[in-house]
Amino acid sequence: MYKTVDAFMETVIAKNPAQDEFHQAVQEVVESIWDYLQDNPHYMHTKILDRIVEPERVVMFRVPWRDDQGTVQVNRGYRVEFNSAIGPYKGGLRFHPSVSLGILKFLGFEQIFKNSLTTLPMGGGKGGSDFDPKGKSENEVMSFCQSFMTELNRHIGPVTDVPAGDIGVGGREIGYLFGQYKRIRNEFTGVLTGKGLNWGGSLIRPEATGYGCVYFADEMLKTRGDSFKGKTVAVSGSGNVAQFATEKVIELGGKVVTLSDSSGSIYDPEGIDTNKLKWVMDLKNIRRGRIKEYTDQFGGEYWEGKRPWGAKCDVALPSATQNEINKEDAETLVKNNCFCVAEGANMPSDPDAIEVFVKNKILFGPGKAANAGGVAVSGLEMSQNSMLMAWNRDEVDAKLKSIMTCIHQACEKYGKEGSYINYVKGANIAGFIKVADSMIDQGVV
Repeated sequence: MYKTVDAFMETVIAKNPAQDEFHQAVQEVVESIWDYLQDNPHYMHTKILDRIVEPERVVMFRVPWRDDQGTVQVNRGYRVEFNSAIGPYKGGLRFHPSVSLGILKFLGFEQIFKNSLTTLPMGGGKGGSDFDPKGKSENEVMSFCQSFMTELNRHIGPVTDVPAGDIGVGGREIGYLFGQYKRIRNEFTGVLTGKGLNWGGSLIRPEATGYGCVYFADEMLKTRGDSFKGKTVAVSGSGNVAQFATEKVIELGGKVVTLSDSSGSIYDPEGIDTNKLKWVMDLKNIRRGRIKEYTDQFGGEYWEGKRPWGAKCDVALPSATQNEINKEDAETLVKNNCFCVAEGANMPSDPDAIEVFVKNKILFGPGKAANAGGVAVSGLEMSQNSMLMAWNRDEVDAKLKSIMTCIHQACEKYGKEGSYINYVKGANIAGFIKVADSMIDQGVV
């Protein structure tokens, strides 16, 4: 039996060397549930912590493919099937040069609790490759996806493991992956989510993570008798999550003043309205351009090589990537009177930043709660596939909003600290209980 969090973490780090992001994710969860575990020692006696941090299965494989010059290229593919206690493994595929086993274990571990919070029967998993779709031709992306699925297909299935998209894996990639799965297995099943609407996809799926993040933030604001109306909002990123978070903020009466990409950030004090957002969507989704071009078109400021957290705002929605807000950024946000932060990306705030937010009683929604909208609608897509039917846009959007409201209620239930709601603690305890109890019910497996 471990006496302290540090003692437990020493074991995790020794077993998983050089996987810093994974260590960070585990520490954040264990620290926030530690007191609850002391009050409920049966979880310790059944070694739930030791079991829950160990993936049930890790698949690693080579992915050979030919580029347009006929040269053979080789990438590495992964699928981390982390926990299936409450349902089939569910989690995205990420294609990006930064992908490694440690990154995917961090994402898969987070996914366990995120999926648990959605109230849907989905376990946690994650996968991907160090392949970079940027700069590749359509033919090269298709060649890679087909090779990747040639191996992956034997490890997944509609009641086993249902991958989705993530960074670098959008509708195009999902299409190529699904086509190869169908070709090899000779079956049309809901094995991937994020599919095209013509062949089993769900309405609202592209919008789900961004919309869900804003719905969650709106619930947080309601606890203080407030709303998005008239609020100035800083958003990072300019991809799928950032675009649809911006769209929903505009719809709820807020003013988004920033967007960013890996090169820098734009600041538009007049606000990014619907027409400007439409232009950004064309820039990033069709022309694959850089966000700097926004200032050439609409004015405002371009902050080269900088994140948007220096902008004065009431609400911040980090929607780009992990660890994009550090302690200094968090202190700047607090200094500028930001009072609500909801994570649209996976773990965008580092531990020191989270400490700043909680210490200053900021409304802080961690990613496993605030960005669960994407996987929630993926779960709804699975349901529609199983029933061989499709719900309309309003039905899916209403279900998404209901799920985000339920997640907020669970976080509030377990995160109450006097008048303050510690959403990190609430999300982790609520997500943990469901998975841990299911593991105990199923025996030592």
